[in-house]
Amino acid sequence: MTTNISEQFSVTSADAEGRDVLRDLYADWSQIMAATPDLTMRLFRSMFDEWHQPTVEPEGVTYREDTVGGVPGIWCLPEAADTSEVLLYTHGGGFAVGSASSHRKLAAHVAKALGAVSFVVDYRRAPEFQHPAQVEDGVAAFDALVASGIAPHNITTIGDSAGGNLAIAIALALKEQGKRGPGGVVAFSPWLDMENKGETLVTNNDTDALITPELLEGMIAGVLGGIVDPKTPLANPLHADFTGFPRLYVTAGSVESLLDNATRLEERATAAGVDVTLSIGEGQQHVYPFLAGRSALVAEEFEKLAAWYRK
Repeated sequence: MTTNISEQFSVTSADAEGRDVLRDLYADWSQIMAATPDLTMRLFRSMFDEWHQPTVEPEGVTYREDTVGGVPGIWCLPEAADTSEVLLYTHGGGFAVGSASSHRKLAAHVAKALGAVSFVVDYRRAPEFQHPAQVEDGVAAFDALVASGIAPHNITTIGDSAGGNLAIAIALALKEQGKRGPGGVVAFSPWLDMENKGETLVTNNDTDALITPELLEGMIAGVLGGIVDPKTPLANPLHADFTGFPRLYVTAGSVESLLDNATRLEERATAAGVDVTLSIGEGQQHVYPFLAGRSALVAEEFEKLAAWYRK
């Protein structure tokens, strides 16, 4: 495994100038959405496939398209990685946008940092497929990895935003089904609250460059369809029973509107006896690990994540 993760990263001149390219991207998207209220889903998804742009391409990683458990996706294969350890990565995007392509560089950076391989799942997206299709696809991929010979405790479910929700929900679903779950769960800026009631939606509204209550309402309508109860635990893990849940690592940015999704998750899981690590990136936007390869803070974050992973 890699012993000095910080050596993998270089801080670009943009970072040295103090420019937040992730915030710039979010601000651009927000401007486009405000100016184009009739944006089609195809163009909406095309826009969010730009999510990889703030992430520097990691060196020493190859990619391979594959289907695992009937679910398409992309393998991220760092040189000298332990192929018996798999990060099952579920991408963010409100369950409706984002893809394996938009997240492969981020997933590859994390895999490289942890000395593992990653499979980024192209799960079925809303509104064409509503909850629980996304969770079912994650469970199918997990089951297929186990069937292929990967030990469940050597699989980590990991994701960002809505994908962070799924990383948690997959583990909860496996527990419900009486199966052995992952050895750990990682959630970057998880979006969990399908009731859309978080306090930081208000307090951080002026500092978050992307997330608004209105944007989330549209995403909720797409994935729940007005049919699924927003308190359903596999849709909204803030209502889940975390008894017996795996070790959990959670990040969030201090200025993002979903900050209290992470803090409420920590409180609920800790109360159930779960080993939880919460890391808040000061001054950071939603899913700030997208700045991998560009940010010294993200390099430090991955150092902490790797220490947690190896523990």
